[in-house]
Amino acid sequence: MSKLKILITGGTGFIGYHLAKKCLSLNWSVTSLSTKKPSQNRKLEKVKYKICDISNKKKLNNILNLDYDYVVNLAGYVNHSHKLNTMKSHYDGCRNLSSFFLKSKIKKFIQIGSSIEYGKIRSPQLENIKNDQKTFSIYGTAKLLSTKFLLNLKKKFDFPVVIIRLYLVYGPNQDTNRVIPITISNAMRDKEFDCSDGTQLRDFLYIDDAISAIIKILKNKEIAGEIINIGSGKPSKIKSIIIKICKIVGSGKPNFGKIKFRKDEISCLYPSIFKAKKIINWKPRIDLNLGLKKTINYYKRKNGQKS
Repeated sequence: MSKLKILITGGTGFIGYHLAKKCLSLNWSVTSLSTKKPSQNRKLEKVKYKICDISNKKKLNNILNLDYDYVVNLAGYVNHSHKLNTMKSHYDGCRNLSSFFLKSKIKKFIQIGSSIEYGKIRSPQLENIKNDQKTFSIYGTAKLLSTKFLLNLKKKFDFPVVIIRLYLVYGPNQDTNRVIPITISNAMRDKEFDCSDGTQLRDFLYIDDAISAIIKILKNKEIAGEIINIGSGKPSKIKSIIIKICKIVGSGKPNFGKIKFRKDEISCLYPSIFKAKKIINWKPRIDLNLGLKKTINYYKRKNGQKS
């Protein structure tokens, strides 16, 4: 029996790396497509790495083939300050990629969407809520346009797409410019560090739970044309998370209220995960306390400390 084949765009990023690692453990054949080679700490021996920007249609068509069972699109610029690049990488890239596979026999195409697609709609956010487009960033607009384009492909051509709206995923080997790795780093060095007042409510999901949801959806033959929220479903204040991290580490001196909120800051952002529980029988298994301990232990081992 031949191996299942998966293409992961953005496969050298945090989520892409963990997804590729899981797929290898399932004995799948994994191809990663990214704009750059993997860093040393995210390089996996059996993954086939290809370099391409999916917003470049001509190059994409030359480098890809149709011989995949699954496609997961995690690609896109992470720096959203450049509006044109953000729109090109997230929207044009998604259109190019999905259009390429339109006439293939793929079993599933997963688009990794974002909670930002909901704009400032009141939490808990439901998948069937009508979006308030006036509140979007360029990133939110690009992601929402991608969702609409893909759902139209499902309607017109029965394209087997599912949009997963992920909330704040964290865990080992995350990019160091995110709130949890930044806090862990400061706490481990017992530094004073400035924070906002931390009253924002956010939904944090441990990486293993995010990956298990993606795999469940890939394997489910019945689901297509759906938007599914994937998060913990249990919002926490940023302040309480920072305090938890410092307590687990045993050091760190946060200065709350020193950083002002961003102009477009959303005070409360978390999903309803009822749909995920109902249609794919998924729920997160790792709570915040355990997830933070696992993540902190990873950084301790990385720095040669006992976990």
